[in-house]
Amino acid sequence: MSIEHHPTLAAHTHHHAVAPALESLLNHSMLRVDIVAEEQYCGSWFMDEPRYHCGLFHLVGTGECLVESSAFSEALHLEAGDLVVLPHGDPHRLYARNDHEETVTSLICGELHFSSHTQHPLSHALPTCFVVRAAQADAVFRHLTAMMVDVAHSGMPGRKVLLNKLADTLFTLAVCDYAHRNTDHRGLFAALADGRICKVLQAVHENPGQSWTMQSMASLACMSRSAFAERFAQLMKMPPMQYVTQWRVSVAERMLRDKQLSVAWISEQLGYSSEAAFRRLFKRVSGICPGRLRNLNEERVLN
Repeated sequence: MSIEHHPTLAAHTHHHAVAPALESLLNHSMLRVDIVAEEQYCGSWFMDEPRYHCGLFHLVGTGECLVESSAFSEALHLEAGDLVVLPHGDPHRLYARNDHEETVTSLICGELHFSSHTQHPLSHALPTCFVVRAAQADAVFRHLTAMMVDVAHSGMPGRKVLLNKLADTLFTLAVCDYAHRNTDHRGLFAALADGRICKVLQAVHENPGQSWTMQSMASLACMSRSAFAERFAQLMKMPPMQYVTQWRVSVAERMLRDKQLSVAWISEQLGYSSEAAFRRLFKRVSGICPGRLRNLNEERVLN
């Protein structure tokens, strides 16, 4: 789903550039969303989730439940249609919150995998936990969650594949909802709220192979070099050129999945005139050689 064509997002953003900038990042994200469980409980129950190596989310299909974790101050009460996201996989417990023993609580549980070897700006910017409430969400979100619940209960062929695709869209909508409803932003979301820095981020995301310099980015932001460098580093917690490099490596990781694209062609598309220089930079930033990453991707597909 295109974020900029989302029926309500345009009205939610503080700046017209926010939606395209966030969309350009999500479109290039090395993110995989997997449904790993569809559970139904009744009566008294609890479910412990230890710390995970990936992000987690739970969608309440029917009934109610509570979520507790040492990562947040008080328990979260979830109702049907609510979504809780723990982007960093913090340990937590879900348990019954039903007035009647015969009430059934159904959950759709999934994992968020940022498969990039560099720290993804979206992962860094998201909090320990956030909730999208069905009662506050727009109609698109509610229709999507209802569709996921219907598919989960249908037993139709290809159900798991369809759920994964729907969950990917659900996470995109959840990020948009978080960006709109929360003012305590950090990292990427704080930068997106700054019109000048947001304009630069959008341009870098959409044109990573451009010959970016501190001066060209500062000019795009209509700021002096020193003011731009200071403001960017304050919001993104890294210098502008370091962000450009990390973004290029993230895009390269995605491109390396296509075996028809040579490393030489990828390096040229990302603004590097020397393939050898690109290979050295890629390994320095990601900790792995392009060829080795490509082999690992092929092994995952075969397995």
